[in-house]
Amino acid sequence: MAYTALDFARDTGVSRETMAQLQAYADTLIKWQSAKNLVATSSLDDVWRRHMLDSAQLAVLIREKETEKFPKIADIGAGAGFPGLVLAIMGVGNLRLIEANGRKCAFMRAASLAAGVDVEIDNRRVEDIKDVKADIIMSRACATLGQLLTWGAPLLAENGSYWFLKGEKADEELTEAKRSWSMTVNRYPSQTDPRGVILHLREVKKIEHNKR
Repeated sequence: MAYTALDFARDTGVSRETMAQLQAYADTLIKWQSAKNLVATSSLDDVWRRHMLDSAQLAVLIREKETEKFPKIADIGAGAGFPGLVLAIMGVGNLRLIEANGRKCAFMRAASLAAGVDVEIDNRRVEDIKDVKADIIMSRACATLGQLLTWGAPLLAENGSYWFLKGEKADEELTEAKRSWSMTVNRYPSQTDPRGVILHLREVKKIEHNKR
């Protein structure tokens, strides 16, 4: 049986107003998908689990684990707005959605307008950004962990942290990343994918290898 908007509302406990905003977002995604190919078409049959709940599960964790009450959050490779736009609608933080693809940025502008939510959509390559400092950097299905840390390091404020939604290769990516970065890692199981994991990385520092 398909996971529905009613299931999402029950599992997250969001208000009717928030549900209306998320529904407007979902409707805009479906409307744009046929022309713009924003997400895997097959995932639209399960949009409330695969995209909405997958993103929303970060809300509880961020509110529980972060000290900032309304943190500045940068979503790297935001794509069609997951997870950043969902979190903005849920009132989790001050969101900047970083996406190099202009077509996807146009969609996010339309979706945020339909949902009536204020977000900053940054249509630049993340490696070109020099003027951003975020309390939290997050990403979903964008790049390997090591690459995300390389991109994120110049953007992360002092004492900031990372939140990444990862799949079955999370352990492999962590092993590789730890060759170049030291970090404190907390792991949380994904609510939407038995193979998935949410990584919370703190105290991340580049390892300076001695050159001889």
